[in-house]
Order: sequence, then structure tokens, then C-alpha cells
Amino acid sequence: MASEFDLIARYFDRPARGAVLGVGDDAALIRPAPGMELAISADMLVAGRHFFPDADPVQLGHKALAVNLSDLAAMGATPRWALLSLALPDADEAWLAGFAKGFFALAERHGVDLVGGDTTRGPLNLSVTILGEVPAGCALRRDGAQLGDDIWVSGELGAAALGLRHLLGEVALTEAEAAVCLARLHAPAPRLALGQSLVGLAHAAIDISDGLAGDLGHILERSRLGAEIELAALPACAAVAARLPDVAVLNCLLAGGDDYELCFTAPTGQREAVQAAGVGAGVAVSRIGRMVAEPGLRILVPGGGPLDLKVNGYDHFSA
Repeated sequence: MASEFDLIARYFDRPARGAVLGVGDDAALIRPAPGMELAISADMLVAGRHFFPDADPVQLGHKALAVNLSDLAAMGATPRWALLSLALPDADEAWLAGFAKGFFALAERHGVDLVGGDTTRGPLNLSVTILGEVPAGCALRRDGAQLGDDIWVSGELGAAALGLRHLLGEVALTEAEAAVCLARLHAPAPRLALGQSLVGLAHAAIDISDGLAGDLGHILERSRLGAEIELAALPACAAVAARLPDVAVLNCLLAGGDDYELCFTAPTGQREAVQAAGVGAGVAVSRIGRMVAEPGLRILVPGGGPLDLKVNGYDHFSA
């Protein structure tokens, strides 16, 4: 059986062109570019909590990195380096080869060097730490929203959550719908180009990992403001839109999680620039509401008042 160090050398030891020293020593050495700040984030994916234990390893390799890249997208940062720690039930080399394939395909697409990490035996657990660069003082933050700002989201919402409900047998999707929704669930596309283009345009941003309502709520809390959003303005994926106003599907749209789109605020005078940023990044952006002084989130329905539905983001300790 291959040793821990054999496995690292075989599947994860690759040249780190953007680091002073990469995999193979007690610590990596990196050198940020002049005038840049480091943006650092970590995410953990646990079998049985974030993915099914028999999930495709290529897709897992992609998603383990993608969810971290999405955090950097929300900060307007450019990804540079990653650390990967794996707890594995056994040294399954076919599984490792698939995981490495998915991980490095996405890493190479975005210029990310793997510069270190750890492996151990244990219940299947994937942990990535991502490091990126953003011009000093320019990072998009949750606490920067201003009264009167427009609220925007990228892409479409609800597909990943609906895909999960399909896998759990709670919703029956057509073959074509399932293909779209499961692709969003298993292989999210981090909105890095959009996040970088929003630097200097947006006031605040967050990635939608735990559902729009919950994640927008973090901006409201940190910025000490409230928000009104228009239900009709939310960019629902086609499979979700076809099933509204079913309450379970509405929850996929507002609080399902795993969208990995960006939610951000920007001044009203930047509407054309924000639309142009979306075009340049190749992703649709939708204006869904505005920041208000009254605390809390109000979801407005056409021709009526606030939606009478309690929605919260995903919480690992209550789900």
C-alpha cells in the first residue's frame, strides 16, 4: 500500500509557479505582489453533510476548490494559492486520481497553485484554504453597503437546491431539468471575473452559499441596514420558475443554498456600469431590490405587501 507521502507525491505535488516554495517542506513560501493585500478563506466539505459519500470524485475535486474561489470572488480578489487537507477512509488511488483531476482542472483554469496541506486517515473530509490578492484597501466587504444602494445578484438562483431535492426524492424533475440542476449542484462556477470587475463599483458583496435570504442578511447585519427585495425580480432558474409558487420550491429560491452566485450592493448611479461588468464577465446580473434604513429583510410580492414566509439561510447546526 502506498504511504501518505507517496500519495502526496503522486497526486498533489506539482510545480508552484507563483510561489517561492510549494509542496514538500514544512511550510510554503509565498510573496504577494507589491500594493496587494492577502484575502484568505477556508471551507470544509464533510461526507454525509455536504455531499453524498459515493459522490463522483472528479466533481468533488472541482467543488472543493470552487466553493473557496467563490469566497474570493465575493471579495473582488484574484486567487493565487491553495492548501488542501484530506481525511480519507483509505488510500483509494482511483478515487484520489479522480479528485486530483477535478481539483487541478479548476485550479489551472484560474491560475491557482497548490502549495501545501495535509492527509490523514479518517471519515471523508475535504478542507481547502485559499489565498488571493486584492489591491490594498479595495476589497469588497459585507460592511460597506449604503442606504439607497441597489441590490444585485448574478446568474440564476435555486437550481442547486432543487437538484438536491430531486436526488432526495422530494421533487421529480425531467431529465433535462435534472441535468441543469445537478450540474449547478455538483460543479458550481465561481464568479471571479465578475467580482474583480466590481471593485470600485460595488459597495458590499457576499457569495450565496447558504441561500439568498441568509447571506444577504449578513450584509444587512454588518452594514446595519435593512433591505427590500422584489420576489418577481429574482432570477429563478427555469425549473424553479416552472414550479412557483410551491412553498418548497420558493424555499429553494430564497434559502436553498449552494448557488455560489454573488449578491452585492452598488449605488444607483452605477447601474449601467454594473450591467457592463456582467456582460464583460459573461454572467447575467439582476437588480432585485434596495437597501433601506428599517432593519430586516422584506420580500415584496407583486401587487401586495411583504411575503408571509419565514426563510433563513442554511445552518450547519440546525439542519
